[in-house]
Parts: sequence; C-alpha cells; structure tokens
Amino acid sequence: MDAMENLLSRRSIRKFKSDMVPKDIIKKIIEAGTYAATGMNRQSPIIIAVTNKEIRDRLSALNAKVMGMNNDPFYNAPVVLIVLADKDMFTYLYDGSLVMGNLMNAAHACGISSCWIHRAKEEFESEEGRELLRSLGISGNYEGIGHCILGYADCEEPEPSPRKENYVYWAE
Repeated sequence: MDAMENLLSRRSIRKFKSDMVPKDIIKKIIEAGTYAATGMNRQSPIIIAVTNKEIRDRLSALNAKVMGMNNDPFYNAPVVLIVLADKDMFTYLYDGSLVMGNLMNAAHACGISSCWIHRAKEEFESEEGRELLRSLGISGNYEGIGHCILGYADCEEPEPSPRKENYVYWAE
C-alpha cells in the first residue's frame, strides 16, 4: 500500500478478536513509532508494549476506573502500546502524539487494526499507575500520552466521515 493511501484509509477500530498479533509485526509497528519526529530529535517518548494478558487487563480496569465505567475500554484488543513522554522536554506532548500517529499508521500498513485510547495521563498519575511503571523498572518524569491498542478487527472497517467544510484555509 502506498503511503498516501495508507494515511487516507486508516480507521479506528473498536471491536477486536482475541487473537494475538505476532511479535515480529508488533516490533515493526513499534519501530515506526520510534521514528516519529520529536522536538530537536530529543526522543522524549517511551513505548511500553503490553502483550501480557494480566497486565493488559489491569490497565483496562485502571482506564475504566478513570472513565467511571466497568466495561473494557480496550475493546478486547490483545496488545496495548502505551506511549509516555518525558515532561521535562517542552515538546513532550507533541512528540508523544506523533509517536501515536506513527504507531496507528504503521499498524494499518501491516494489516493490523488500531485505536487511540485516552486517559493514559490520569492512569499514570494514579498511585496504581505509578506502581505499575515502577514494577516495569520505569522511572522518570513521564506523562501518559495514549494507548495504541492493536489487534485483528472483529467488525467491518467503518466508512470515512466526510471532511468538514472550511477544514483548510489558504493564504496565497
């Protein structure tokens, strides 16, 4: 698939099969994330690849708690790529957002469905979230940017929404 078609055809999926994505494909997707542009190439983000079901379910429960619900905010996706970024870098939020975009576009290019799940900031500001990071050997001044959930769609791919009027203004 060419790059433009990939960018224009990717859609967020919110219903996944439980089948695990092969590790070599996950690694390719993560590699694309590590090549996202970052302010002054400081590479402020980190990516945590969660394929362990127990940790994935723990994250899901924590995210649902932030949302005030009991359902699975990860829509049964078996893989969660957590993007955190170093708050000491002034571009951290933008850097982490670009990583998220690269992850989702790379997943689509590899035939894997994805969706950006929010509330990572609140999740990792909680004591339970900080404890999870410590248990993984992660320390630093990180803020949660997002979760990129990955898996095989258990639904039809949604049709694109029409682009809004006045999306683009030209200054010629």
